[in-house]
Amino acid sequence: MADTAVSLVLQEICQFLLEKRTLLTGIEKEFTDIKDELESIHAFLKDADKRAADEGGVGGADEGVKTWVKQLREASFRIEEVIDEYNMYEAKRVNNSGFLGTFQMIMSMMTSMSPRHQICSELQDIKSSIGRIKERSSRFEFKSESESGSSRGTKAPRIGDPRMAPYFIEETQVVGFESPRDELVSCLVDGNNELMLVSVVGMGGLGKTTLAKHVFDSQLVKRHFDCRSFITVSQSYKMKELLIDMIKKFCKDSNEHIPKGLQKMDDETLITHVRKYLATKRYLVLFDDVWKESFSDEIEHALGGNDEGSRIIVTTRMMQVAEYFKKSFAVHVHNLQPLSPNKAWELFCHKAFRGQCPNELEEMSNEIVKKCGGLPLAIVATGGLLSTKPKTMSEWRKMCKNMKMELERNVHLTSLLRILSLSYDDLPYHLKSCMLYFGIYPEDYTINRKRLTRQWMAEGFVKYLHDERRPLEEVAEECLTELIQRSLVQVSRVGFDGKVKSCQVHDLLREVIIRKMKDSCFCHLMHEDEEHVTVGITRRFSIAAISNNALTSTSNSGIRAILMFDKGQFPQHFLHEVSAKFKLLKVLDFENSLLNSIPDNLGNLFHLRYLNLSHTKVTALPSSIGMLVNLETLDLRQTQVHKLPKEINKLAKLRLLPVYYRKYEQHYSMLNFTTGVQMEEGIKCLKSLQKLYFLEADHGAIKLIQELKMLRQLRKLGIRRVRGEYGNALCDAIQEMNHLESLNITAIDQEAILDLDFLSAPPPNLRVLNLKGRLTNLPNWIPNLNYLVKLRLGLSNFEDDPLGSLQNLPNLLRLNLWDDAFSGECLHFQVGGFPRLKELDLTRLNRLSSVSIDEGALLCLEHFRFNNNPQLKVVPPDLQHLNNLQFLGFADMPAELVDSIDIEKDGPCHWIINHIPLVLIRQKVGTRFHDYELRPIPTQSNV
Repeated sequence: MADTAVSLVLQEICQFLLEKRTLLTGIEKEFTDIKDELESIHAFLKDADKRAADEGGVGGADEGVKTWVKQLREASFRIEEVIDEYNMYEAKRVNNSGFLGTFQMIMSMMTSMSPRHQICSELQDIKSSIGRIKERSSRFEFKSESESGSSRGTKAPRIGDPRMAPYFIEETQVVGFESPRDELVSCLVDGNNELMLVSVVGMGGLGKTTLAKHVFDSQLVKRHFDCRSFITVSQSYKMKELLIDMIKKFCKDSNEHIPKGLQKMDDETLITHVRKYLATKRYLVLFDDVWKESFSDEIEHALGGNDEGSRIIVTTRMMQVAEYFKKSFAVHVHNLQPLSPNKAWELFCHKAFRGQCPNELEEMSNEIVKKCGGLPLAIVATGGLLSTKPKTMSEWRKMCKNMKMELERNVHLTSLLRILSLSYDDLPYHLKSCMLYFGIYPEDYTINRKRLTRQWMAEGFVKYLHDERRPLEEVAEECLTELIQRSLVQVSRVGFDGKVKSCQVHDLLREVIIRKMKDSCFCHLMHEDEEHVTVGITRRFSIAAISNNALTSTSNSGIRAILMFDKGQFPQHFLHEVSAKFKLLKVLDFENSLLNSIPDNLGNLFHLRYLNLSHTKVTALPSSIGMLVNLETLDLRQTQVHKLPKEINKLAKLRLLPVYYRKYEQHYSMLNFTTGVQMEEGIKCLKSLQKLYFLEADHGAIKLIQELKMLRQLRKLGIRRVRGEYGNALCDAIQEMNHLESLNITAIDQEAILDLDFLSAPPPNLRVLNLKGRLTNLPNWIPNLNYLVKLRLGLSNFEDDPLGSLQNLPNLLRLNLWDDAFSGECLHFQVGGFPRLKELDLTRLNRLSSVSIDEGALLCLEHFRFNNNPQLKVVPPDLQHLNNLQFLGFADMPAELVDSIDIEKDGPCHWIINHIPLVLIRQKVGTRFHDYELRPIPTQSNV
């Protein structure tokens, strides 16, 4: 990871020199000299990192190389600190430019070495240190990237490599691939004669090669094709050699003579020869372990143009590689999944016991299998290791308890980690840093996408990929998408619009990450049962056991991030000590902790960019918050902070300000369930603000809303307690927000009328709209929101059915009509209406007694919920037309309706919902929001 550290600091230096056009005398030259030295070293760093991490050779990695890499990484850390200290010094110098400030600075310089001289002295020492590091590099004979490029990356497996095993696995040994095998065989032998490519995608160790080889060798497939060829690609392939190898294997498979002179042919002649040879053959070629999108372009001319029913199989860890083939071929993508628990158990028993698991070992064996997370390679490696051990309780208990240790030291399992490491090693440097962040979170932790990507942004991992025309969040989310497509990150939850909500990494891949973190001093973990102490300087603390005193006792003041996962009581003065000691902090995250107050010295953290206090017991912020001039994210969700100090308006770089409290401990009320925050006059200074929710409008009234007009970067605005007389001013403000994507407006009470007709030209990119309050009519601009994906209307009291006006919204995916949004008796969904709608929610429509759905309406609907509609006593018979419906929910509905679909009570209307996979009845059992019980209704689809 020296390459990552140096690459990041080189970008820091370049940006620093670009922005600081008036550096103090002597400092610019020192920085330039250091940059030049680092650039001359940079070309060799990939080789140095590879050799420092290489544990496959005799005796492991060269300790001298490890030391050299560590010294270079720590020099990079020191440079980062100098840049941050200079920025802090310069900010103080600007702020103290008056007479009193200048006098104070002179007095300070008289009593100690001036900050300028300290910075110059540190830079000179760093420059000397880097010079010595550069001199020592000559003894290791590192290769530059251009010299080692052809040999970098993974090569085809050799004897002894665990990746060789799938090539020779017997059909009787293949477990858990029956369904994907049948799917892929069907793709190969069925269909038309058009050339088609089948791509098997999944993370390392998932069994892609095993499955593909199993299909390749099936008798049905062998009989179907004239000739077949199995080619291992890996990262270091040469296309000419692959094509020659492919021809030789085709000839061997079809008992033909191998053409002479293949090696002497130039590329064009060889490709022509291959095309001619394959033109009249129905062939099958399997390209195993493809890493690059460009591979598709390289094989297109050699293999294209065949209409004999030929097929290509590709295995890859990268979804973008699989998708890129669509440019040249008809493609079927099979996203390989982990083994199901019963198949994982079957495979483990086969490897560990050659049959049945003894009863006394069953419980611990199940725990071991669970730790493998459905990864066939892990199950095979672990089962193979245990097959060599005595079948005793003590031996199994030892393995179960010390599996992480065994991963590092046992030859059966270290090869597993090496295979999983390949995907990490292939990442560009900025994605390596992003990937390592997953190791900061505790084991089995489901990670919120927004939280993670905002931390990346604060750390600067995606800063230099940023294009001013796009928000930084978008760039960070693209980085997460790439990690997902590389099969390194697993998606845990997806929103209705297809966006990732949360994610995690496989437990075994997390072990790889933690080892990389330790080697690169990325983070010191203080987690129960898994503390990992880094050697030398560390940059981050992850704390899940706050009783550990390593944080306050450390001499390392250059910490950049502290993430707290401990849910116990905080020691007194903990945060005060953190703010006093770690002045270079950029990330401070206390989400879901028992933190209850913020000390006034928080303002010491000049460099802080991300402060997460969500779901804590904090009730107020100190006025020193105004000193955090670099703060970009202030997360106050689900806190009791109801008023922000006026100093918050000094934070010109603040971009994200989510602040609200939802009263889950009470019964739901649309107007009072959520409370927002009061802000003082001056919010117009927050020119960088992109997300603000929820602002209490009645505190500052018209003046506050008029100031919103100046916040032209807003992408998400939530505003509550809006009075009727604010309508004109609010429309004027929204009119200026051309970037607005999400708008949430709530009236102050049920009688206040939200008059939004003044909005003649709504924000063109609006995607989410929530209006909670009485509307005189449906604003005529809403049906014209072509990018709207979510619409929620509440308390609107429309007397006429609004569906006719809304049904042509082209991209609407979710529609909620709540709390008498419609005050009539019948809703009618017309044929062709709501062409893309996936989710529909009808809640507390007190007069609604019938819902009719034309055949051909709501064709894409997947989720339909009815909640507390007291007059709807008959299940809508037209539900039978909704063929794509996956979920139907009835919450607190009349007993007549519920009984009519209950098969246990011989409900006469059960046939209407019998085709729906999941039907749930929800009944309130208490006064709090979450006090309810669920009861599924059996249907033909779920029995």
